[in-house]
Amino acid sequence: MNEAERCLEDGVVLPDRAGCDPAVLAGDEAWWGQVRALYDLTDDVVMLDNGYWGAMADPVLRAYQQATVTVNRGNAWFGRRTFPALLEQAHAHLAQVLGVAVDEIVLTRGATEAMQLLIGGYRRLAPGDGVLYADIDYDSMIGAMQWLQQRRGVDVQRIALPEPFDHDGIVDAYRQALARYPRTRLLLLTQVNHRNGMLLPVAEICALARAAGVDVVLDAAHGLGQVETPLRELGADFVGINLHKWFGAPVGLGAMYVRRGRVRDLDPYMGEPDEDDIRTRLHTGTVNFAACMALPVALALHQRIGVAAKRARLLRLRNQWLDAVRDDARVQVLASADPQLSSAIAAFRLRGQLGMDANMATAERMLQQSGVFVVAREGLASGACLRVTPGIFSTPAQMDALVQAVRAVAG
Repeated sequence: MNEAERCLEDGVVLPDRAGCDPAVLAGDEAWWGQVRALYDLTDDVVMLDNGYWGAMADPVLRAYQQATVTVNRGNAWFGRRTFPALLEQAHAHLAQVLGVAVDEIVLTRGATEAMQLLIGGYRRLAPGDGVLYADIDYDSMIGAMQWLQQRRGVDVQRIALPEPFDHDGIVDAYRQALARYPRTRLLLLTQVNHRNGMLLPVAEICALARAAGVDVVLDAAHGLGQVETPLRELGADFVGINLHKWFGAPVGLGAMYVRRGRVRDLDPYMGEPDEDDIRTRLHTGTVNFAACMALPVALALHQRIGVAAKRARLLRLRNQWLDAVRDDARVQVLASADPQLSSAIAAFRLRGQLGMDANMATAERMLQQSGVFVVAREGLASGACLRVTPGIFSTPAQMDALVQAVRAVAG
């Protein structure tokens, strides 16, 4: 038993899930009640914006708090003499969980930092080459793709993915875009988008891109941790990862993956040597010591619960509220019924409410009238929407409260 597993033993009582069908376990309220008991959560609202970040479970919080005390007491002596080995242990644990080599991954302060390093540093672009992104992609990544026009002199193209979306329509949209813009050299993909929760068939799209001579930079901030597909099987050589969303790590942790042999396709960070070493592609400076030290505990709990169990539970909660409102003519659901395209995140809007202001007002009414907290999002070609994101600690009763809140504001 390693140190992270020992930290979990204090107060973590979860019956063994070995041999359990995740779909059956997803409906075991007693089991998930024990998971929920690991979290100290506010009951001031029905919290359904868990896509922002995932709350730390109590054992992770305790590890983080104790690490803060240790770092503060030991100061530079601890930071210089003891912490480097602990950081390498956290790094190795993360590589093992993701199924990649240690030299293919490096810790960052979040997925945004990782993605901006990957996009901004990608140097296989010449003036006149093309880069491509979609309306579902994250704002910061879109901004970085647009900035490449100034940095590299490239043509930037945007596509809108079809709604309602289905597997063939999504794949065909990317196929057509790659054919329409034959000078494309870099494609931004988002594994699970933060607007309507669409889970892209990433491996298929990456295969199309590879056949066209196009590299993919993958935003996996909302995917890895709640989607079972191993990182290597996604087919992208450059991936940004978030650890404080679905892995349950302290806020301010992410990772950057670069497949072995591709590091030199990125600019070295300012002043760093141009070596085949992923660590030369970023320079964070002084890191959050305590967060890095608590990461192995978060990863151990993530493995204890299991990504298959997490995914099954999240989809069950998602489908509960979607099934209740999908046939309501007053509500437009922005989510697929296909589980292969689904994640914890889903979205809706009231019919005819396409603007951001209207959706923000609806979210405020849901909060004030029903105590249900969801968040408005814009950027989709079809208009703004309201995003709903349960966590593994959410309950069926909270999904029922959401349904009642939606019906109340629909009039």
